[in-house]
Amino acid sequence: MSKSLKRVTSALIDAGCDSQPIEVGQATTAQMAADLVGCAVDQIAKSIIFRGSESGAAILFITAGGNQVDAAQASALAHECLGKADATLIRAQTGFAIGGVAPLGHLIPPRAFFDPRLLDFDQVWAAAGSPRHVFAISPQLLLQISGAQAADFTI
Repeated sequence: MSKSLKRVTSALIDAGCDSQPIEVGQATTAQMAADLVGCAVDQIAKSIIFRGSESGAAILFITAGGNQVDAAQASALAHECLGKADATLIRAQTGFAIGGVAPLGHLIPPRAFFDPRLLDFDQVWAAAGSPRHVFAISPQLLLQISGAQAADFTI
């Protein structure tokens, strides 16, 4: 088991969540991930990382699979302009590689925002620290243990 997958598993256990990551194969889109686990695309909780232009910090937006982050709304929430986070920043601050960024278990917990659309479901699926692993969780618990703030930031 990779270090990243172990961190996510530990974070789930520490939160009292009985969900365990499962290997489903590599998915490069939310729709592919939804097809692999047999759920609606909006039940995929995507972890989108931006770089704060003033702080240089990774800022996490957990969004429903069919939604896109609106740059202007996201920047307003973060109270700074947001730019693209490169692979080096993502790996250094989260401990994850692009494609496997989980919404929890980060090396440095980021400021995080949560798409309320995810709360419409009983269960959502999120990356578990690798491009091939996901875990199922109630969106309410994910919101709580991710340390995110529910807010509108999508288009």
